[in-house]
Amino acid sequence: MASQAGADAVILVGGKGTRLRPLTLSAPKPMLPTAGLPFLTHLLTRIADAGITHVVLSTSYKAEVFEEYFGDGAEFGLELEYVTETEPLGTGGGIRNVLSRLTADNVMVFNGDVLGGTDLTSILETHEKTRADVTLHLVRVGDPRAFGCVPTDADGRVTAFLEKTQDPPTDQINAGCYVFRREYIEKIPAGRPVSVEREVFPALLTEGARVQGHVDTSYWRDMGTPEDFVRGSADLVRGIAPSPALPGQRGESLVHEGAGIAPGALLIGGTVVGRGAEVGAGARLDGAILFDGAKVEAGATVERSIIGFGARIGPRALVRDGVIGDGASVGARCELLRGARVWPGVQIPDGGIRFSTDV
Repeated sequence: MASQAGADAVILVGGKGTRLRPLTLSAPKPMLPTAGLPFLTHLLTRIADAGITHVVLSTSYKAEVFEEYFGDGAEFGLELEYVTETEPLGTGGGIRNVLSRLTADNVMVFNGDVLGGTDLTSILETHEKTRADVTLHLVRVGDPRAFGCVPTDADGRVTAFLEKTQDPPTDQINAGCYVFRREYIEKIPAGRPVSVEREVFPALLTEGARVQGHVDTSYWRDMGTPEDFVRGSADLVRGIAPSPALPGQRGESLVHEGAGIAPGALLIGGTVVGRGAEVGAGARLDGAILFDGAKVEAGATVERSIIGFGARIGPRALVRDGVIGDGASVGARCELLRGARVWPGVQIPDGGIRFSTDV
């Protein structure tokens, strides 16, 4: 069945999410709770809003989790299909691998770990209007040095794909969303790992295909690191990042049903408190993400950190820029700073890790 928008969607969700360990040991990155919903939910609702109804998920790591949660997609008004890679095929191979499930002439491809706010229909319109073979969504960023950049000419055609450089000639970067004419997916080599960024796109330019850029300054964040994951989630809570999956009031915190917040606790900075989680008296949560069942005890401080399912932060402990795995326990008065990661189930005794003296 073809989609109303005349396009199919493919979402690449095969990655292992190694940069977000230990959280991704139990769940693939696109399923981690983001403003209280699996991350992928935000993307699926945007796709449905754009009138695309047929979506294929290209999965690999913990593939069964996606279908268990999203099923056939009817809840979103979508028709969802799942294709699992037996060995990882890279971004290009992952697209080629789902070819047999695609029915539309144009196929919109998404990286499953990008939080974006752009209007998807406008990208499709650019693709149609310019009669492009492939269209890339390019987003303009303040500091493009950390990304490969993609210059375009006066007509918006892509002229090159440049690796990361200290002196980028443009502030336009690849935003991880593409529209392919179906025949260009057929040209991707089958049955082996292929990188769309390093192999497919440069080859298109070499052969003279029309590769179009759709440039905007919409909200965009790659959610691959704990720092970006925390900021993206906070931006959703505060209404800085748009999501059709989150109707209603935005503010400094989002507290889910069944959570217990003691008097005198402070929740700011886009903090999310999951279902059944508990926050003790005088605790301070600033840009914190508490997964379901997590517990932050009296007087503890959690800043810009992710606290996994059922994990516990003891009284007067401090966790800043950290990731605490599912079921871990951080003892009273511990201090975990600057990217500390605690693996699932680990028990740290009271005062067991400090960055300062104990007086």
